[in-house]
Amino acid sequence: MGSPRSGWDPAYCVVLLLTLLLGIFLRLPQTAFQEGGVLHLIEVAHPAPAFTGMGFDEHLYSKYVDSVIREGLTEYPAIVDRYIEVQQGLPGSILPPVRFLYILSAYLWHCLFGSGGLTSLQAVASLFSILTLLVSCAFAWRLKGPLWALGTVALMACAPTQIHMSQHALVDGFFTFWALLCLWLLWENLRTPRRPVLLVLYTLALALLVLTKENSFFVFIAILALLVSNRWLGFGSVTKELVVCTFAGPLFGVVVLIFLAGGIETLLTVYRLSVGKNFTLPFAIATGDGPWHRYLIDLLLVSPIVLLLALGSLFRLARTQTAELYLIVFVVASYAIMCNVRYGMNLRYANMWDMPLRFLAFSQIVTFGELNPKYRMTIVGGLLLFVSAFEIHQYIVLSVQYPLYELVTEGLLRALHILKGSALH
Repeated sequence: MGSPRSGWDPAYCVVLLLTLLLGIFLRLPQTAFQEGGVLHLIEVAHPAPAFTGMGFDEHLYSKYVDSVIREGLTEYPAIVDRYIEVQQGLPGSILPPVRFLYILSAYLWHCLFGSGGLTSLQAVASLFSILTLLVSCAFAWRLKGPLWALGTVALMACAPTQIHMSQHALVDGFFTFWALLCLWLLWENLRTPRRPVLLVLYTLALALLVLTKENSFFVFIAILALLVSNRWLGFGSVTKELVVCTFAGPLFGVVVLIFLAGGIETLLTVYRLSVGKNFTLPFAIATGDGPWHRYLIDLLLVSPIVLLLALGSLFRLARTQTAELYLIVFVVASYAIMCNVRYGMNLRYANMWDMPLRFLAFSQIVTFGELNPKYRMTIVGGLLLFVSAFEIHQYIVLSVQYPLYELVTEGLLRALHILKGSALH
């Protein structure tokens, strides 16, 4: 296939569609497969995760969803009050019910399909991992065209951490979708300023991000860094309307959280207990700390080729590579904060970097192809297939052959057989 001049080249469309279908297939949860029929036949080929239990966080999320199913949304302040009562008596932190949007989405799934709390949470995690794949395609297309869309989608379809999050009832993959959507909508507003529809969508996405998880603060700081750096890097036009929406969206999300919690004092108590007691949680102390390059180590264990390619692209950056610079500023700004959160580092939280890193990695692959213009697309296609296959292999090693659940360094080292024997405590 030659380099597509547009997105409507038949061969390109077929390859892109097949790549998306592969990514969707890998993200289907095990609950999607039923006895008998076609779904049962393809279950054999699905790389099912070895960990099939219920994690501690999954148990809490399912309890919150079951409470909403039983009591209704109007009783949400009572659910928050019960959390405060329980959390005050615990030595460590448990996740709060103010991660509302994920819980609400699972409740809506239950209303539509009648499934239980845990099953609904798993279905929502899988669905939004698929939506993240689709947004990655559209975002990469808008950043640099159809070739980059295909390359980014191919790497995202096989990303181990993306597939892993789609198989468990955890909020982080769900959060990634909203973070990536905010990043894309910011780009669109910078490139085509003062369009009311884009501004409204951007504001709404930011509000929903705040309703998803407190990690929205990291995304907000990265967005501010993008707006400030635009003065020198020239991503687009920063208008007064865009700045107002950047602050109005999160503010609206906070107001909704205050309403759901039953008051501002209650909401502040929730966050004070959640953050404060995290410093005494044994699991967080044992696994959530480390040097500033902790995330680089974990990413190198999971996706070494992608990380090295992405880092390699930094050494040939030009001022004209606006798309790459945009994603780099986002990753660097959010990384700078996240690597300094004491007892708060986990590769799950870095899920939102998957698309930017893979866009940068593909940019480096394209550079390799340009070394021989005659066989450019053959080289690019071959390297893309190799890296994608290696990514799937990594997922199988980490999550299929080994019962990996938490994406912490010790678990990754054991899955890769770097650490052996009993746990070192």
